[in-house]
Amino acid sequence: MTVVLLIFVSFIYPIWYLSRMEENTRRYIVGMNIASMPWAILQTMIFVGFLYLLQYGGGFSRFKKLNIKSDKSKVTFSDIIGLNQAKREAWEVVELIKDRKKVNLIGGKILKGVLLIGPPGCGKTLLARAIASEAGIPFISVSGSEFVEVYVGVGASRVRKLFKEARQLAQESGACIVFIDELEVIGRKRILYDAFGGGSETNSTQNQLLVEMDGLNDSDVNVIVFGATNAVKEILDEALLRPGRFDRKIFIDKPNLEEREKLFSYYLGKIKADATIDIGRLARKAVSKSPAEIENIVKESALIAAREKREEVSMKDITSAIERIEIGFAHKLSLTQKEREATAFHEIGHLIPLYLTHPTRDVFKVSILNRGGILGVVHSSPREELYTSDRETLLANLRVALGGYAAEKIKYSTTSDGVTGDFANAMNLAYNMVWRLGMGEDNFLGDYTLLPNSHISEELKEKLNAQVKKLIDQEYKKAETILKEHWPVVEELVKILLEKEEMDYDEIVEVFSRHGLKPYIK
Repeated sequence: MTVVLLIFVSFIYPIWYLSRMEENTRRYIVGMNIASMPWAILQTMIFVGFLYLLQYGGGFSRFKKLNIKSDKSKVTFSDIIGLNQAKREAWEVVELIKDRKKVNLIGGKILKGVLLIGPPGCGKTLLARAIASEAGIPFISVSGSEFVEVYVGVGASRVRKLFKEARQLAQESGACIVFIDELEVIGRKRILYDAFGGGSETNSTQNQLLVEMDGLNDSDVNVIVFGATNAVKEILDEALLRPGRFDRKIFIDKPNLEEREKLFSYYLGKIKADATIDIGRLARKAVSKSPAEIENIVKESALIAAREKREEVSMKDITSAIERIEIGFAHKLSLTQKEREATAFHEIGHLIPLYLTHPTRDVFKVSILNRGGILGVVHSSPREELYTSDRETLLANLRVALGGYAAEKIKYSTTSDGVTGDFANAMNLAYNMVWRLGMGEDNFLGDYTLLPNSHISEELKEKLNAQVKKLIDQEYKKAETILKEHWPVVEELVKILLEKEEMDYDEIVEVFSRHGLKPYIK
């Protein structure tokens, strides 16, 4: 019945209707339809073509994949400097991949996913490549951003194509590693109620990844997914972290002192460097630096040496490289003599309390050359890796921040607007110490910033703010006293700084040593 009705509506009724029209009208309608038929066919072909591209892995789903076979990848654990703890955990993964038959015999589960967590530039990709090389299996690398597309369904199609290739390689070699960098791009928590539909593509891509990792397509093929991210785990969707997916986690942190020494030795060995460079001192000055940052420092120092037409990289070149990377390129401004002198006194005002009283930081360099709009800077660095700061350290930070203001006040009995940034840092630090950390003089315990403003009485606010002012006044007085006690040192340092415009650590220490002063060591 349906077929008969369809034939009637499509053919019989239109022919009957046209037969009842006037001859000229009928010819006009038939002619227009015949003339527009090629364009209609072309539109249909374009529509079907785009539908095929989107749904069946055509051009929109193509993306460049880095495919490194095990016989071509020469990266091993011995090539990775540092990451000792991460390498121990990674070696367990290698053994699980190699001993797949043993795991199957005792009824164990094959490893499906490993999450590499750590800051950028610490070697997550290199470690994944080393695991593939040590295990002797293929390695495919993609970025999470390569799955993101405007068209819904494209990301899921790309995931299917990626795992199809990975399964083929796994069948040939026994296993295959798929490495997804920037996993948080497609692995963030799914948006279930999105009024505008912006999260639909990410959701469908992630859903397809979850299906592929479940091994629903082929449970006998060993495809191991490595995901790298520097985002906190709370950002990733819980479904990705459940057992059977990214259930094994390897944390890759920044290198310690010994590892930084090895990194500097390795990268300096690739260039022509002065043999007298103190690598241990460099490692101590590079606290919290990643391997990528250390490599960048050495490369930048080589560029500086080449520009100045020297054949070897010196310690001064490396110091300049660290400065240029961290605080910008130095250039001279046409300052008046009074402005230059005031800037010098201001910076030495920071330097003296830092050198003599700070328990955790050391002076690296002082400069009155303009960098990024800042007229002068005292560059300091931590003496060792510290993950928390005690009250003494925070008070020292407060004292150093106020030292520039104190020096200007002592010298000129007035100050300049150059203290704006220092005051902002000091106020913010003192406020957090009192309101959030319970470090005021009267020990108001608790984080009062968590309470709604209406829940804190005006009397309590006044007391807390009075504590903030007390801390600032107290540390200002200490900075002022230190500077007045050592004013001859201030004058000498200012004189040298005005002549040279910059002073390195060795030059600074030499001045203090002449006056019988040593850096504060806790």
